[in-house]
Amino acid sequence: MTKFFEKGPMRAIVLALWVVLALLLGKLFPQINSIDNVALVNLPADQMSTQAAELKAEHFASNAGIPLLITWQRDTGLTEEDIKGVQTLYKELEVNPLTTQQFIPPLGTIPAQALMGSVSEDGKALVTPIFFKEDASTAALKDSLADITTLTKKITGVNPYSAKLSEDVLHARYSGPVGISVDATDLFKSADFQLMAATVLIILVILLVIYRSPLLAIIPLVVVSIAFLVVSPLLGAMTEAGWLVKDAQAVSIMIVLLFGAGTDYCLFLITRYRDTLLVEPNKLKALTQSLRAAGGAIIMSAATVVIGLLTLLLANYGAFHRFAIPFSFGILITAIAVLTLLPAILGLLGRYAFWPFIPRTEEMARAHANKKGKPYVAPKPPHRIMRKIGRFTVKRHWLVITITALILVGLAAVSPKIDFSYDLLSSFPEEMPSREGFAIIEEHFTAGELAPVSVIVKTDEDITDALAALPYVGKVAKPQQADGYQLYSVDLKENPYAVQAMTDLAQMKQDVGELVGADAFWLGGETSEQVDTKTVQEADEKLIQPTMIVIIFVLLVLYLRAPLTAVSLMATVVVSFFAALGAGWLIIHYVLGQPAMASAIPLYSFVFIVALGNDYNIFMISEVWKNRQKGVAHHQAIENGVASTGAVITSAGIILAGTFMVLASLPIQLLVQFGIVTALGIVLDTFIVRPLLVPALLAALGKVVYWPSKLWRDGK
Repeated sequence: MTKFFEKGPMRAIVLALWVVLALLLGKLFPQINSIDNVALVNLPADQMSTQAAELKAEHFASNAGIPLLITWQRDTGLTEEDIKGVQTLYKELEVNPLTTQQFIPPLGTIPAQALMGSVSEDGKALVTPIFFKEDASTAALKDSLADITTLTKKITGVNPYSAKLSEDVLHARYSGPVGISVDATDLFKSADFQLMAATVLIILVILLVIYRSPLLAIIPLVVVSIAFLVVSPLLGAMTEAGWLVKDAQAVSIMIVLLFGAGTDYCLFLITRYRDTLLVEPNKLKALTQSLRAAGGAIIMSAATVVIGLLTLLLANYGAFHRFAIPFSFGILITAIAVLTLLPAILGLLGRYAFWPFIPRTEEMARAHANKKGKPYVAPKPPHRIMRKIGRFTVKRHWLVITITALILVGLAAVSPKIDFSYDLLSSFPEEMPSREGFAIIEEHFTAGELAPVSVIVKTDEDITDALAALPYVGKVAKPQQADGYQLYSVDLKENPYAVQAMTDLAQMKQDVGELVGADAFWLGGETSEQVDTKTVQEADEKLIQPTMIVIIFVLLVLYLRAPLTAVSLMATVVVSFFAALGAGWLIIHYVLGQPAMASAIPLYSFVFIVALGNDYNIFMISEVWKNRQKGVAHHQAIENGVASTGAVITSAGIILAGTFMVLASLPIQLLVQFGIVTALGIVLDTFIVRPLLVPALLAALGKVVYWPSKLWRDGK
């Protein structure tokens, strides 16, 4: 198979097939980014907050649907004319409902004084809800908000939704689940282009700085771009067929992953090709030898990442589960492109791919020098710096192990001290309209009114006074009754998004259970969802993290046939993950001043750091094993492995860390934190774990690292 590219027309045919495939799929299916977002479900049906939402929709229809909260505010106090404007808007929506509208309260028909009673105590703010259909797409919801804006401008003569909060005029903001969903979609749409452009630019710059070859900088980007043009419409087709649920956040991260990891795989093959061209005069034979030498490591590396990412399918939390297919499928297609499209391009360009620093054999270099009328100057031995590092690491392995272990364990010791946040809204920019809306509510109403707890009980007994007497409860609204159920809207004293509110809600479960019976109540609302999110995410971590470790360990054992080495490699990447988490918290909390880390970060970063970290280990270990198979002594084989792979892995690590750091440029706190932690994990792996700790461990353990293969018995 590797000699396939030595045949003249085959290289052009493979290149043409990839281009045609990308163009054809782009015509037949929509790009994944072009598909409208739908309301995404994160919590499974067996969680209390989910069950409460279903009961609320079934038995209390006036509360059904996805809520939009419109916050109205005027610094000098809402006027009678402002209130009349709100009532006129609701009266119009009652007569001419929006296409996605499901229910609105009768605010247009109640007396103005009654509505004034809902204004904040300082008289400056009012919150009015509109409920939309559960199955409405984000695009349809956005259109509905545009219609409301147009109607409001017609009624009031101004656009209060665009007025700056610093202006002394009537302000209005769309908030609540609908407002957040629409804002988040717009945010990710702008982020995708920004991510793509920044990722391509940073890879191009790094490649130019490292290799100083314009073609070599462009080739990996061309390969990965064509792979992406195949992946995107195929994911779009899967989404249209109902096999996949589009997640804008997953698509954004997938772009970074494909360009970062795909470029790394390209560099593994390109570097091997360049080294082979120094000793092989025939460019096509050199390509065949390079593909044979690097192909196995690339396949194994990609398989590790693909299977590792697929473990996210075990997640019960929706956002985790939705990441699995786009990530793993994207890496699979990209790896295939690297092993087919890249050799076709390299075969067509040959040595000119490396211009102006064209690799030549010694005989070719002498002939070239004579042709130019210049004396031949022998090139310096390659990989000199990395060889020195490899030699030092092998000779002083216990010193290296001690120092690197102290660094990694010291950083890892910080990770248990991390404070986590389960509040999605806090990860968005402060100037985002929906977050400004919540800020208005938080400023002018009591903390609990931000997001009341829905307490649903199956009893005829009125428990209003009992609920109000609970020490963490601020206010209890008059209950609604239907079909034997009662619905209480309960305001907590604490901010409902704070960690303390989650603790209070856990206590509420116990207290309400004692009031009405353990099986006769349900708690819903934002705080309840956060508590359930914490429970489900922690369960996912306990399942996915060990499962991924076991699967990758098995793959390593099958590939290396050396269990002790597989254990050592897995231990190093797990330690580097916890070190990255600790280092990330030091930056996120103490440098950036953010009070908490998003709760999804540990699992997201674990999957990427462990899978991608093993990529580099596999590539380096493969070289050690190949040296050993040639009869090279154990310590020399390690030194050679570090020397021959060190430069390319360092380059690859810089590129991958750089691409993940692109996420830190986005206005989305979750992605910023994810980018920082993952980039730190890759940097630790690139500069500490792979060139120092792993070789030192191999040297310290001796030939037993090859056991039980024959390499354990052969040689020195």
